[in-house]
Amino acid sequence: MTGVPASAAGGPSGARRVKGPASGGLTPASGRALAREARDRAPGGSGGGKARRDASGPEDVRAAAASSATSSSPSSSEDTGIAGTAEAQGSTRAPRGGKIAAAAVDQASVWNIANLLTMLRLLLVPAFVMLMLADGGYDPAWRSFAWAAFAIAMITDLFDGHLARTYNLVTDFGKIADPIADKAIMGAALICLSALGDLPWWVTGVILGRELGITLLRFLVIRYGVIPASRGGKLKTLTQGVAVGMYVLALTGWLATLRWWVMAAAVVLTVVSGLDYVKQAIVLRRQGIAERKAALEETEE
Repeated sequence: MTGVPASAAGGPSGARRVKGPASGGLTPASGRALAREARDRAPGGSGGGKARRDASGPEDVRAAAASSATSSSPSSSEDTGIAGTAEAQGSTRAPRGGKIAAAAVDQASVWNIANLLTMLRLLLVPAFVMLMLADGGYDPAWRSFAWAAFAIAMITDLFDGHLARTYNLVTDFGKIADPIADKAIMGAALICLSALGDLPWWVTGVILGRELGITLLRFLVIRYGVIPASRGGKLKTLTQGVAVGMYVLALTGWLATLRWWVMAAAVVLTVVSGLDYVKQAIVLRRQGIAERKAALEETEE
């Protein structure tokens, strides 16, 4: 029996061809998949592609947060460093008024035992003069009191310098006041004795002239160095103190004769030690000039 083929008649096989995919055709599902793939490959835009989804993904969010933290870390570390520096400076900075307090401590250090002894010696000078000249200057009792004041002044002269050097109590005040006190008490005693006729004026002139001259010489050569105290100078000071003390007392007999010889020895030591200081000053000055000249030649080379 001949008739229309089933394919032409739209039989079941033809229906399947119409409904099924043709060769090279797309199904709706495959089309939607291709559309999604195209959107995924396209750059992120209003369509919300992959690039946009990746940028807003968890890993990128964490990376962006880390980048933000890294970019802000320099300023944070800088702020921390500044704060640490400020804190360190604050911890090492002296408190307000620290310099004033330090100056007050330095000023208070002037009132040490060595300087107090020097001040006592200065105060004993007018007391000695009043006691020495009391009742005309020839009363043995008043002369004994004057001798006591003179002896205290000479003893304190031995101790104040030793204490200052031993216990590191050397101050500018002591450097100036100590020699002034020494010259003041000795000069007052010599002038009083010569004024009373007990001691020739030329002896007073020799001793005081030597003391003032050596003091001036020390100041003139201090730029080159310091003239140290010699043994002759120390022996001179001791001999002068003993001789003047014996003259202050109203001695008679062989003690009066002895004090004359002691004073003669003091005058000799005064002159000899003075010449020795002059020699030391000359040598010190020459050495200082030579050292300065050598230093200048080295700098020029």
